[in-house]
Amino acid sequence: MTEQSSKSNSFVKQAGILAMAGILCRIIGLLYRSPLMHIIGEAGNGYYTPAYRYYQMILLIASYSIPAAISKVVSQRLALHQYKNAQRIFHVAILYVVVVGGAASLFAFFGAGFLLPQRPAMVLRMLAPTIFFSGLLGVMRGYFQANRTMVQTSVSQVLEQIIHVAVSLGAAWLLMYLFSAKDTLTRAAWGAVGSAAGIGVGVLAALLFMLMVYRLNKQTIQKRIESDHSPTLLGNGEILKIILFMVTPVLLSTFAYNASSLINQTLYLNLMQSVHGLAEEEALRINGIYDTEAVGLSNIPIALASAMASAILPSIAASFETQNKEEVNQKIRTAIKTIMFIAIPAAMGMSVLSRPIVRLLYNTGESSVALAGWLLAALGPSIVFYCLSTLSNSILQAVGKVTKPVTNAVIALVVQSLTAALLLIYTDLGIYSLAISVSLYSLLMCVLNGISVRRATEYRQEYVHTFLLPLGAAALMGIAVAAVYYGLMLVLPLNAASNAGCILLSVAVGVIVYFAMSLKLGCMEREELLAMPGGAVLVKVAVKLRLIKA
Repeated sequence: MTEQSSKSNSFVKQAGILAMAGILCRIIGLLYRSPLMHIIGEAGNGYYTPAYRYYQMILLIASYSIPAAISKVVSQRLALHQYKNAQRIFHVAILYVVVVGGAASLFAFFGAGFLLPQRPAMVLRMLAPTIFFSGLLGVMRGYFQANRTMVQTSVSQVLEQIIHVAVSLGAAWLLMYLFSAKDTLTRAAWGAVGSAAGIGVGVLAALLFMLMVYRLNKQTIQKRIESDHSPTLLGNGEILKIILFMVTPVLLSTFAYNASSLINQTLYLNLMQSVHGLAEEEALRINGIYDTEAVGLSNIPIALASAMASAILPSIAASFETQNKEEVNQKIRTAIKTIMFIAIPAAMGMSVLSRPIVRLLYNTGESSVALAGWLLAALGPSIVFYCLSTLSNSILQAVGKVTKPVTNAVIALVVQSLTAALLLIYTDLGIYSLAISVSLYSLLMCVLNGISVRRATEYRQEYVHTFLLPLGAAALMGIAVAAVYYGLMLVLPLNAASNAGCILLSVAVGVIVYFAMSLKLGCMEREELLAMPGGAVLVKVAVKLRLIKA
């Protein structure tokens, strides 16, 4: 194996560690949504969803882009062995998020009543302190990612999610119990407040863990700093400019990405009431189903893309800083092919088994299951597009084209917003208008980012083995999955046990079919398979099944 391939394998494996943690967190989050929905009900979920959207928007303005920014600028200094400057950047970043995160937390708390109605505003106030702690946590995670190790971030993510789930369920139940004498909607609002409390406690626990890890590594960090004899040290003002130069474009592109969801939500709630006469509580309920169940499930495979993006950013930034163009393009090629190899079958599987998966995880009533199932199927294409656009965003940021994702996101945002408004006003598609608009937005981001990556790096995308052959293998997999699940359900009673059993069996069959067909069609070569997490095991299995040569 060449040195270049080895380097590509390294960041893929680091991404695999982060991806497994991310997917585990998403699964834990999904599993807890069902008992939480039973505690707070669809009304409570309707109060929680708009508050959480505003929390996300304020968070990303304050500190959401910090991990990516710190990861890039610190990794560039580490690539040049400027350990003192890397540490100074780390310290200035902490001061930055203390000031900005603190101001954003105060704005969320005191401005909640201006942004939202009374009951959702209660939830936003509970979420406000989390914004401050999230900024500090982001700096710590970005620092360790810059050092090419994702283990600390991965453990902190899992720890954060476990504590989040435990506290959310406990606090929601406790507040619903304490306000049991109140009317149903008031109880639901306090239940939503309790579920929001778990987010803050989880973030705080993860921050304490990362601080402990940093303290354990402090001696090693100090030795590395002492070995640095670089003549040029960056001043605090210069560092702040570097951070702002990186943070601002990342922030704006992330803002546009999240603004897509917030604009869609606002358009849906307003237009469905004013144009179609839908009651406010019903609009909130349907939007909650879409956002929590359908979008929540579609985000699971995107966790892999987010992990790959986090791993590839410092890796490509370091290669780009040393002007190793061939290595940059090799890493881009490996990352995109790995993402598509997993995202395409994941999207296909979620589309084919959309309703059974929703029934397994939520089961809030057959009408709600049917709605969420159809919405998840409609979001299927967006899974692939978001995975690719998330990755291309990081590639552009890594090679210094930080404003390109912003421009592309704004163009896509305008087009999707107009599309959503027109569909909501002139058709009866209702909530399905949002699924169509989201797919359009993510597709435009893929196309525009792809053009920008090509211009920035002269990278030439290979289509047959990266997209077409995995799509063909995934189509065959989808047929097999549908035949197994729906064939068995024709003769079995529809209950939780049979639904879960048939999903597991059909997924197992689907994995085997996709793995076999993708190797037979030549989607992945032996070396590429080895680069993936658990690649050695996959190669042994493939050899035994005679799918690849020994």
